[in-house]
Amino acid sequence: MEKMKLKLISWNVNGIRAAIKKGLWEYVKNEGADIYCFQETKAFPEQVPMAGCPKGYIPYWNPAKKAGYSGVMTLTRIEPKRVILGDRDNDWDDEGRVIITKFDEFTLLNVYFPNGKKDKARLNYKLEFYEYFLKYINRLRDGGEKIIFCGDVNTAHEEIDLARPKENEKVSGFLPIERKWLDELEKNRYKDTFRELHPKEIDYSWWDMKTGARKRNVGWRIDYVFAEEKLAGEIKKAFIRGEIEGSDHAPVGIELELGQWG
Repeated sequence: MEKMKLKLISWNVNGIRAAIKKGLWEYVKNEGADIYCFQETKAFPEQVPMAGCPKGYIPYWNPAKKAGYSGVMTLTRIEPKRVILGDRDNDWDDEGRVIITKFDEFTLLNVYFPNGKKDKARLNYKLEFYEYFLKYINRLRDGGEKIIFCGDVNTAHEEIDLARPKENEKVSGFLPIERKWLDELEKNRYKDTFRELHPKEIDYSWWDMKTGARKRNVGWRIDYVFAEEKLAGEIKKAFIRGEIEGSDHAPVGIELELGQWG
């Protein structure tokens, strides 16, 4: 059986309408990925100018009910066999945070995980979301589906994943309880694709724009592509496009080869 080559990009665009004005569709064209997973779109589909989007892609939207908040969109030129939009099929996403696209070769979850910095209630919401999400993907995997998920996880895992770990030990996004969940992912055999291929590389995907941190590269790696252990050998490249601007996050992605399943 011939292998299927695929490039996947995940990007928190911090407002898709603003990102389009800054060249999003040109980036999509130049990158040439098969699937794009955008988070924090902050718009309803009817508000988004799609005329400049390269031909051949199908958009799937899960906007938040609240205007200008959250939202995810998956743009794919491979038509999925099934699409699940957030809380229509699960009881743990009520903020436009998840799109699930099921293909013959794998199931892809595009996720904008909650931010816990606002207050204790939002931190608890984030932790509950983490817990339900892991149970959900394990259930899919137990049913025979091959899992890839990507998005803004809103937590840096290890000290290598942020520029100033000591100063942020008590800040949401690097709290021990948040990082413990990423440990649980690993125990459940989900692989951080970037760290698997670049175990010692220091690279970030988010910078605080208010402090001009990007110019100084004082960043965090909080955007990930995870793949279950069975797929680890299929991942040929994992990367962060730090040179791409238009958001306070950088695109992250993988190239993989699929096929010849046992």
